[in-house]
Amino acid sequence: QVQLVESGGGLVQAGGSLTLSCAASGYTFGDYAMSWFRQAPGKQRDVVARIKNTGEAKHHVNAVKGRFTISRDNDKNTLYLQMTSLKPEDTAVYYCCRLVNLFTAPDYCGQGTQVTVSL
Repeated sequence: QVQLVESGGGLVQAGGSLTLSCAASGYTFGDYAMSWFRQAPGKQRDVVARIKNTGEAKHHVNAVKGRFTISRDNDKNTLYLQMTSLKPEDTAVYYCCRLVNLFTAPDYCGQGTQVTVSL
């Protein structure tokens, strides 16, 4: 079955960097677009970035544009999110999610990894 396992979260000071990884299994990774979502306490889950199955097209929401970069390695079945210049408002649980197409809703998400940014 489809499995998405996130890693790389943690506690970091404002201005710092983290790189999240998502190991995918149970399907042909290169056939699907992928995305990162995040959910802060008391808020809904929102998309952060999306990437086409080939990696050629990417979309980052305005709140993270210029600071976060989504990427993928189809040979390693792994999705990444490089996060720099982190702000306290980036604190959230980050989820790796599979998409059927680049701008469709996710059909599978992992369990999430906590990112906490302190002042």
